[in-house]
Amino acid sequence: MRIAYVTVDPGIPVFGTKGASVHVQEVVRELLARGHEVRVYTTRRGHEVPDDLAGLPVTELPVAAQDPAGRERAQQEAVAEITRRLLSEGADMVYERYSLFSTVLAGLHESAGVPGVLEVNAPLIDEQRTYRGLVDEAGALAALRAQVEAAAATICVSDPVRRWVVERTGATRAATVPNGVSVRRIVPRPPSPGVPVVAFVGTLKPWHGVEDLLKAASLAGEPWRLRIIGDGPRRAELERLAARLGLRADFRGAVAPQDMPSHLAGAAIGAAPYPRTGAEDDQYFSPLKVYEYLAAGLPVVASRVGQLPEILDGLGVLVPPSDPAALARAIDALAADPDRRDELGRAGRRRAEERHSWAGVVDRIMRLAGMEDDHG
Repeated sequence: MRIAYVTVDPGIPVFGTKGASVHVQEVVRELLARGHEVRVYTTRRGHEVPDDLAGLPVTELPVAAQDPAGRERAQQEAVAEITRRLLSEGADMVYERYSLFSTVLAGLHESAGVPGVLEVNAPLIDEQRTYRGLVDEAGALAALRAQVEAAAATICVSDPVRRWVVERTGATRAATVPNGVSVRRIVPRPPSPGVPVVAFVGTLKPWHGVEDLLKAASLAGEPWRLRIIGDGPRRAELERLAARLGLRADFRGAVAPQDMPSHLAGAAIGAAPYPRTGAEDDQYFSPLKVYEYLAAGLPVVASRVGQLPEILDGLGVLVPPSDPAALARAIDALAADPDRRDELGRAGRRRAEERHSWAGVVDRIMRLAGMEDDHG
C-alpha cells in the first residue's frame, strides 16, 4: 500500500530526540518492513536523521507563527495544504498521529474514501489549554470529532487517553494499544564493572521526577551512580541541584534515537521516578523509557502510577511517587543484589520480546483497522 504518515504537531520533529520522534520513526520502520510505500507529511522535519531512514520521503510545511492564534491558523493552513497534496498525489491509507486542528484523515476519507488510522498519544486539547494557550477550543474539538468519526480505528496509547477520546467524541472504534520498543535495536549489554550505574532516559521536565531521583541518590546507603540521558528546560536547575547535593551525576544531554543503545550500555538499573499528580488520569502516558529499559535487560525501579504497575508486574520494583527515601531504598536493594538484577533483567527482556515489540504494536493496530492482510 501507499501509506501517508501524517503528523502536523509543530512541537514534534519527525527526526528528533523526543520520545514522540522515536514513536514516529518506529511506526514508519514497521510499515516499511511490511513492504508498504510510506511518505511522511509534517510541519517539522527535524535534523537527527537515522541512517536507515535517510531515504524516507518527507513533505514539510513549517508552522512559523509564535502567538497562539497565529500558530493555530498556520497549523490549519498546513492541514489544508497537506490534504490538497494528498488528494492530488494519492494514497491507499492514512496513518495520522493526532494533532490539534488536523483533519487530514477526515478530508481524505470524505473526498476520496481513503481509510485511515488515528493514533492518539495525549489529551492534547487539555494540554494546550493548560500549558500553552488554546484560542479556538471549539475548532480543536470539532477537528478531533471529525477525525475519530472518519477513522477505521482510533488507537490510544493508554486507557486514560482512550477514556478522554470517548468522553469527547462518543467514539465506538477506540482501542488501547500501548507503546512499544525496538527489540532489534535495543538489546541487553553487560553492566559496567564496579559501582552500579542507574540510568534515567527522558526529557528534563517537571513531570519526569528527576529531582526526586537526585535526592534519592543523596540518600543512598549503597554505592551507585546516576546517568541522566536527555535534555530539557530544567537541565541547568537539575545540574545545580546535583552540585548542591554533592553528586557527580553524568548528564549526557539529548541523544539521537539510533544512539540510545550505546548510552544505555553498561547501566545496571533503569529508573522511572514519575512524581505524584492531582488525579490518576493525569498519568496517561505509555512510557517509552520503561519499554527501552526492559529491552535492554535492565531491572526497573519506578513510581507506582498510571500504567506502570501493569507493565512492570514481576519485572521491577514499584515505589510511592514523590518519595525520594523510598526510591533510594529500592535502588539500594538492587544495587546490592546483582543476582536479583540479573533475574529481573532477563524477565524484562523476555516480556519486551513477547508483548512490547514495535512489530507487535503495528500488527495490532493494522488488525484493529481491518488491514491485517495488506502487509507483506
